[in-house]
Amino acid sequence: MIMIRVIIAVVLTVTLSLSSPLQSNAEASYRVPQEDSEELRLQDMLLNFLTPYINDAVRDYYRRLLVESPLVYPYFVNVVDSMRINGFRGFNLSITLDVTPVVGPHISVGEDRLTFQISVGPEVKLVNYTHLKSYELPPHWQNIVKKPVK
Repeated sequence: MIMIRVIIAVVLTVTLSLSSPLQSNAEASYRVPQEDSEELRLQDMLLNFLTPYINDAVRDYYRRLLVESPLVYPYFVNVVDSMRINGFRGFNLSITLDVTPVVGPHISVGEDRLTFQISVGPEVKLVNYTHLKSYELPPHWQNIVKKPVK
């Protein structure tokens, strides 16, 4: 009788675990390109270059909130705007990005908007960081949330 209860409990636990998806808001906020293009390849090259700067900015913001630093992968970045600051063919540019930082198996912690100024050198400078949205982490990731100091 006890063995049957244990088997039923295990089956129910496995079934419920597999039927309820893990929380991941990252995919919901990212627009998936449908085909490759010259523009997309150039954008991806730029994001490869900017990823360390993006992750530094995200780490600095979330260090007061989380024990573990989230990461931003290039495929969780959307270019919102870009412009030349000093006119046609000027090489002082601005780019604004929406990013989705994640921890662990792509569990998103929030959404943020970053604006960088990029100039010859190359020189990259973060000029604006706006936190747009926070996501609650699932129970098994709550241990990385910093507790408020009393």
